[in-house]
Amino acid sequence: MLTILGFVMIATFLVLIMTKKMSPIAALVLIPALFCVAVGQGAQLGDYVIEGVGNLAPTAAMLMFAIVYFGVMIDVGLFDPVVRGILRFCKADPMRIVVGTAVLAAIVSLDGDGSTTFMITVSAMYPLYKRLKMSLVVMTGVAATANGVMNTLPWGGPTARAATALKLDASEIFVPMIPALATGLLAVFVLAYVLGRRERKRLGMLTLDEALVRDAEPETVTVGAGGGGGADRLRKSPAGGGAASATGADEDRDEDGDDEEFQGLDPNRPTLRPKLYWFNAGLTAALLTAMIMELMPIPVLFLLGAALALTVNFPHMPDQRARIAAHADNVLNVSGMVFAAAVFTGVLTGTGMVEHMADWVVGAVPDAMGPHMAVVTGLLSLPLTYFMSNDGFYFGVLPVLAEAGAAHGVSPLEIARASLAGQALHMSSPLVPAVYVLVGMAKVEFGDHTRFTVKWAVLTSLVVLAAGILFGIM
Repeated sequence: MLTILGFVMIATFLVLIMTKKMSPIAALVLIPALFCVAVGQGAQLGDYVIEGVGNLAPTAAMLMFAIVYFGVMIDVGLFDPVVRGILRFCKADPMRIVVGTAVLAAIVSLDGDGSTTFMITVSAMYPLYKRLKMSLVVMTGVAATANGVMNTLPWGGPTARAATALKLDASEIFVPMIPALATGLLAVFVLAYVLGRRERKRLGMLTLDEALVRDAEPETVTVGAGGGGGADRLRKSPAGGGAASATGADEDRDEDGDDEEFQGLDPNRPTLRPKLYWFNAGLTAALLTAMIMELMPIPVLFLLGAALALTVNFPHMPDQRARIAAHADNVLNVSGMVFAAAVFTGVLTGTGMVEHMADWVVGAVPDAMGPHMAVVTGLLSLPLTYFMSNDGFYFGVLPVLAEAGAAHGVSPLEIARASLAGQALHMSSPLVPAVYVLVGMAKVEFGDHTRFTVKWAVLTSLVVLAAGILFGIM
């Protein structure tokens, strides 16, 4: 019964948010609460929620202070050169912009933290997508899938969990998987190219040297040259269409709030601190290094980093309050979503639904598939890492799969490598806090992101699995 109710609860949640019948926060709280009562454990609901909140509180704290920290870094201009470099490559071509999104997300993912990746990627690319009227779910889908493939780095989490759960060396799992993961990343770039071509066909191709701002009126666009005082004209290419433009200075924006949304690329914004650029760059490099080396817990690192960044860049209290207020929306949205997700995970775990669902799935594997348990593990990793946390899958399910494989002569190393195949899909799971940073900063409905991304993420995961089989890795 718990197995059926677990699957029904997850399906109900996904249907409600994808059809926009409920907001993600409401669905994450109310659906598990109702199912907790339905299984006769309503009296324990409070305990399950408190336990779930306790487990996710460090993540929520990390996200809160990471958003403040990177928000301040964006305000002071740390990422402006990155944005200008991407724009020079993209040249306002939708295809190049989507490919640039995939490349940027993959590079930033080297730090091993999805939240950081999404904050930097969205901060850099969102203004360009918005001004050129490109699909924002293309941005979130490509970024999430690229990060999912890169999340398999030994310091990213899944590989370390698999190594710990099966008592293996992380390098023995990861290094042979490099060709398969590289193939998966190549598949993401091909996907970005295809989606970019589709966007180019829909919008037309624009030509310009640098596009920092695009206004909404119909004739011309004034584009501030990043760091200089000049402006370039943005115009349609003969083959393109659909790109509206406007005249006027950067300050004369449309009245729908866009001026605040695009301040990240305004070369004259008052929050810029060019004299402190190398301090901020050094602080960010030190912060990411300390995070990779695990010198301190990540929430503590971002708490200290945010406090130091605010104090040095904005020594006056009114300025500090203004910067915190400017990012309060993102902080509240993301932290609220994480704590709501704590209700979902708390009930799913506390009632025993996760355990029963995992046992049922493993038990459903026919004995004849025993010699192919690595492939079975890879296939199971797609739905299980989507509907479960990585901890639940790697510490709860993977040892059972490894034991079943060992009975048929399949080594634990093959099982561990195969278990990484589903990470491209996992990064869009509603149980991953970082995905709420992505959709929140991109102002995309979670249901829209899910509908668009899941099919491409599944395809990418299957490419990784197929490459692993082809290269004889599993």
